Order: sequence, then C-alpha cells, then structure tokens
Amino acid sequence: MNIKLLAIGKTDNKALQSLIDDYTKRLSFYIKFDLEIIPDIKNVKNLSESQQKEKEGELILSKISSTDQLILLDENGKNFSSVGFSEELQKKMNSGIKTLVFVIGGPYGFSETVYAKSQGKISLSKMTFSHQMVRLFFIEQLYRGFTILRNEPYHHQ
Repeated sequence: MNIKLLAIGKTDNKALQSLIDDYTKRLSFYIKFDLEIIPDIKNVKNLSESQQKEKEGELILSKISSTDQLILLDENGKNFSSVGFSEELQKKMNSGIKTLVFVIGGPYGFSETVYAKSQGKISLSKMTFSHQMVRLFFIEQLYRGFTILRNEPYHHQ
C-alpha cells in the first residue's frame, strides 16, 4: 500500500518543515509515503468562502485516481487513539487498497464534492491547529502507527 498526504499551501516555517522532513524520512522505512503540496489559490480576496472551497476541491480531486481511497482530516471526523489508528492502518493494508490518500483542506475545509468522494473522515483533536502543524502531527502519527504495528519501542503504553 502507498500512502499520500495532500495539503493546501506550502509550509513557510523552516523549523516545522525540518520536522516534517524528518518524520517523512523515518516513515519511508515502513511504507511508500508522499507528501504533495497543492499551491494556494491565487486572488482569494476576490472569492467567497464557498468559491475558495470549490476551487481547492477541484485541485484536490485532480490529484486522486478512481482506485484511491480518500480520507479527509476533518474536525468532525472519527477520533482514534494512537493504537486505534495503527489498527485502522493495518485494516486498510489488509483490505488490498493500493493507495490511501489523506487530505488536509484549506482554511475553510472541504467542498461538498470532496466530502461526497471521500470514504471517511479522521479528526486529530477537538482543538484547532494550524494547517502547517497538522501536517507534522499527522505524519508523526503515521510514523507512530507503523512503529506500534512493528512492536518497536517508540510508543509506550
């Protein structure tokens, strides 16, 4: 299985980007992982919230193939413990999915079209985090999930 994380807009904080790069490298020892950045929409001041979500949604959906399984990182999604998330990853791998795509949306979330195409939603927390920090937290949780599946000492219970 391949895992792809799609995110809107680049990370401009060098310290955060360094940590994202570190966990991306660590994750590559367990699974094929790609972080793909979708450029920010230009001239957003001239767009309504729904127009911005629609434009971002078109870009997101252009990056997904018909065989990909799409999971949205959404505040109204399912909450997992780290162990529960690792078990969910194992189920996905066992099911024969070729590519599992997780998406971090723009500042206003996702368009209805993206919600309709998704096969699930995951929430990292009831708290609100910046989109840049969510990337780091999610990639770290992917890494943690694979260390749990391998019974490695990174995660302590």
